[in-house]
This record gives sequence, C-alpha cells and structure tokens, in this order.
Amino acid sequence: MGRMKLLSIRLKNFRKHKETNLTFSKKLNFIVGSNGAGKTTILEGIYYLCTNRNFNTRNDSEVVFLGENNFEIEGKIKTKNENKVRVYYSLDNNKKTYLKNDKKINKTTEIIGSFPIVTLTPADLFLTKGFPGDRRKFFDSILCQASETYLKNLLDYNKTIKQRAALLFLLKNNSSNQLFNELESWNEKLIQSGIYLIKKRFGFINEFKKYVMNSYLEIMENEEKPNIVYSFLSSEEQNITNLEEKFRNQLKLKKEDELKRSVNLVGPHKDEFIFLLDNIELKKYGSQGQHKTFQIALRFAEFFYLKQLSGTTPMFLLDDVFGKLDSLRAKKISSYLRKVGQAFVTVTDLADFSFFDKQNDDKIIKVNEGVAKYA
Repeated sequence: MGRMKLLSIRLKNFRKHKETNLTFSKKLNFIVGSNGAGKTTILEGIYYLCTNRNFNTRNDSEVVFLGENNFEIEGKIKTKNENKVRVYYSLDNNKKTYLKNDKKINKTTEIIGSFPIVTLTPADLFLTKGFPGDRRKFFDSILCQASETYLKNLLDYNKTIKQRAALLFLLKNNSSNQLFNELESWNEKLIQSGIYLIKKRFGFINEFKKYVMNSYLEIMENEEKPNIVYSFLSSEEQNITNLEEKFRNQLKLKKEDELKRSVNLVGPHKDEFIFLLDNIELKKYGSQGQHKTFQIALRFAEFFYLKQLSGTTPMFLLDDVFGKLDSLRAKKISSYLRKVGQAFVTVTDLADFSFFDKQNDDKIIKVNEGVAKYA
C-alpha cells in the first residue's frame, strides 16, 4: 500500500497569502484561525496541487492576491518517489500552467487521479440536500479519480450531449431529413457512451455502498442502516438487463418533448442517486444530524474506497467540520481520522479540538491575515 504524503507547500500571491511556506506532519495537521484569516486557502492550495482546480470557485482569477497579476503554488508530494508540483496562473492572459517534476502537463486525464484527494467541506450539505446534479458530480468525481477510462468517457459523453442539444435546437426551425438523419447518428453515440457510464456507475454503487455502511457505523455505532439506490433511465429497478432497449424506448417516449424544448432528456446526465436510512428517504425525512452524518460517512467511504482501489492513501482535507458537530460525534470522527493517515483539518479555535487527543507528531499551524506560524 503506497502512502502518499504532502511534505511541503509554498503559496505566493494566493488570496491573502503573499508568501507562505509550510512543512507538514505525516499525521494530523490542524490549521487554526478565525473566519477569513486564510486557513481554508491552505486547503485550496493543496487541492490545486492534486487536481489543478479549486474546490471553492471555478474562477482562478478570484484567488489572485489583490494588486498582483499572478499566483503560484508549489508543493512536494511523496509517492514512491518525491514529486515536485507547481501550479502557476497569470491574470494577464488568464492562463494556468501545471508542472509535475518540471514537465508541463496539459491533459486533465493525466492530472486527475495521480494524487488522490478527498475533501469534506460545508458545501457537502448539497450532497444530501441539493439537486440530483450535486450527487452525480460527487459520484463522477470518485469514478474519475479511480479510472482514467471513465474520465475520458465522461468527457466524451458531455461533448455528445452538447452537440446533440445544438442539433435539437436547429431542428426546431428546420425539420429537414438531413438533420433528422444526423440526429439518428447522434442518438447511437448517446446510447453507446451512455450505456458505458450507466454500467460503470451501477457496478460502482454496489461496491461503494459497503464503504458507506462501514463509515456510518464507525461514526454512529447504532442500528440505522444507510443505503443508496441508483435510478437511471427514469427507473428505480436495480438491474441493468436490456439497457439498450430501455434507452431506445426512453428516447422514443421523450422525442417530441426533446424537439419542442431543444434539451437532452434521456441519459446518465439525468440519473439520480437516492440516499436512504432504514429504507426511508434521507432527503425528505432525515434530521439535520442524520444529514450531517451521512455527508461525513460519504467522504470517509470515498477515502477508503480510493485507498483500496488505487493502493495509495489519498490526502484528506476537512474544512470547518467540527464546529457544527455535537461533542460525541466529533469525538467519534476524530478517532476515526486516526485511521486515515495524513489529514488537514481547519478549526476556528483551539478549543474546537479539545476532544482530539492530540499526539506529538501532529502539527498545529496558526493563521492570521494570511500569515501562517507553527504553534
């Protein structure tokens, strides 16, 4: 089992951090500071190193230090070897460069999954309370980290639905035979790539459920049983026989509606994942505590699933999680965290982790107005 470790990070002109250099413990790293002090920024920097993206915003220009025209993040990540990773962004030409061991990497497929990472943030509220798209995004992000082939197929599928939507729009004003023939060939592409995604998601969910159950049990130690139902092609039946036939039937059924609205109404981009506790739907009937526990269980499940699959221990980022938990649950999660390996935890106050049973090789980093110091 490969133990991946983030050894150090350097942030330059990144949000409030003009120049920050940090080395980390291979166990727990507590990043302490008041709201707006710049502690989450350190987690954002780590996330950039692993994915070339930000988990808080889509817009790279937002994170450039005020008055500067670029930002830079550098880090050393130990896998089998030591890797030097650098992300550089220039505001002038809105261009971001990702370098691994001084070699420029342009393909998303070469970045995602090479340094597995799991984040638990307040935005995870959307996992259980948000729209179906929030849940699809969550499961797709795990599948993409786990499989480069899945990532390629997903990118390809997204291009297909874009092209098909454009064609449906053309057909609104021009119902020529040529365009209908073109739609037929896009339908074939949609069906083939859609079936691949559905099959992969179906197999994955059956496996992933076990990890969710284990994590939920660790946090709650009670009899509640979590479950996930994968609903695809407008059905909740849990089998994937005759997928092609089902797909074609749905396309026939929705054809008029698709042409009228110029929208793709059939395919895995419309799938839903339903979370249950003791066979009762969490979204409709779950309490605040049940939602929170389920969100945390999902992230721990993601961690252990990726670890098992990739043979590498992912990095685990926990942003502002403990302030909103009752002390019993916080205690459970903190001891569960010890099984993880290296983790990065932001808290607003030292008192927030009095239950953490801090160990000698953990590290505390205090952040104030973009300046980080070891406590």
